[in-house]
Amino acid sequence: MSTERTEAQVRPGVEADLDVLTAIYNHYVRETPITFDTAVFTSEERRPWLLSHPEDGPHRLMVATDTDSQGVPGNAQRILGYATSSAFRPKPAYATSVEVTIYLAPDAGGRGVGTLLYKALFEALADEDVHRAYAGIAQPNEASVRLHERFGFRYVGTYREVGRKFGRYWDVAWYEKDLQPTDL
Repeated sequence: MSTERTEAQVRPGVEADLDVLTAIYNHYVRETPITFDTAVFTSEERRPWLLSHPEDGPHRLMVATDTDSQGVPGNAQRILGYATSSAFRPKPAYATSVEVTIYLAPDAGGRGVGTLLYKALFEALADEDVHRAYAGIAQPNEASVRLHERFGFRYVGTYREVGRKFGRYWDVAWYEKDLQPTDL
């Protein structure tokens, strides 16, 4: 993992990003317990996920791109990773809670990309009717725990051995963050 900083910009995700976002996610499906999906996806299978994250509202998709390739003929901006806020649970009373997550390209960790993504995501959510953000972190994952704590998430509990992948059981630690003061 590199500690070199990457020049990046963050923007809302668009349909043209689907193939690269699917490839990034599939890396984690194949190689890590970070997601509990166990079979890779085609881009078409991931399309409903992408479309469930519009450019406004509480469910967002933010994409980080490498700015080093800007202005170089023939070079499209490389996607370094993405962050999402998604429905926490489907029941209506949960509408003001979101679950957030970040997935980085395999070579983009340790460069501040996750920090840029969460900063942009939480800025985008600032004017939305969202009260709490939750993050489930498969354990162990110290880098993710540090990132979430840096953004004010606090540990609320662990689901022990809740997922089975790669022939073993994995714990998931849950973290929460206040997004807006209580206005009730």
